[in-house]
Amino acid sequence: MDWAKVVQLARGADNPAPRRVEKSESEWRAQLGPDQFQVTRLAGTERPFSSEMCSLFQPGLYACACCDTELFDSTTKFESGTGWPSFGAPVADGVIGYHLDESHGMIRVEVTCNVCDAHLGHVFPDGPPPTGLRYCINALSLEKISA
Repeated sequence: MDWAKVVQLARGADNPAPRRVEKSESEWRAQLGPDQFQVTRLAGTERPFSSEMCSLFQPGLYACACCDTELFDSTTKFESGTGWPSFGAPVADGVIGYHLDESHGMIRVEVTCNVCDAHLGHVFPDGPPPTGLRYCINALSLEKISA
């Protein structure tokens, strides 16, 4: 995956999810804590440097906090200095949804869980090789799965 492909997907290219999980707002509220609900279901953003997950670099996978879909592998995680966990690539095609975000007077690409539509964060074209991508993800959107 590269930035050109990200933009293509954000503009509506076919990106089938491996499965779908859909719940009502009340079901999500019952499952998630208030902060997780705000971030994942209402597209909120947690404060930078508010989670120890930023400095966690142990082997394993990171899954969606809402539906347990595996999203990122720790081997692509890097220290971006932004205050949010950052990854170079998703673990598989189709697990991440891409949406043009033109809010706040800028153009960027929002990323969501493609299985349950949970807001994860944004992807930027300023990451390290080999992808050059930086998936900047709210820690509240993720659950760490041990290796």
